[in-house]
Amino acid sequence: MEQYHRSHTKKVRKGTGGRRRKQTDKKLAHIGGVFAATKVAEVETKITVRKRGGKTRKRIKKAVTINVVTKSGMKKAKLKKLLESHNPEFVRMNIITKGAVVETDIGKVKVTNRVGQDGVVNGVLAE
Repeated sequence: MEQYHRSHTKKVRKGTGGRRRKQTDKKLAHIGGVFAATKVAEVETKITVRKRGGKTRKRIKKAVTINVVTKSGMKKAKLKKLLESHNPEFVRMNIITKGAVVETDIGKVKVTNRVGQDGVVNGVLAE
């Protein structure tokens, strides 16, 4: 289970010096999910995660291919490695996130979706 934290949106103290109390209590519904940490691999692996109300969602743990939008249409390309990410450690560990640039067999591709939530890797050809 993930931790729940909400930042203060107002001042902590009132004008009189008394402390402001939180308006609502923490709720289980507001807890985020576990980070999927999708990696580039040779064999694709997906897991099923249970959500609220009994709904399920597929999360991709290891990705092999990426759906690429090109000028001629959609193409499925094989992932080779991660080139750029907002976190330098993700590049070293080959963890794919939204906005990351990956190397494929058709060229550099920028990831456009939230990989851990969608269950697939989508991107556009970077030029």
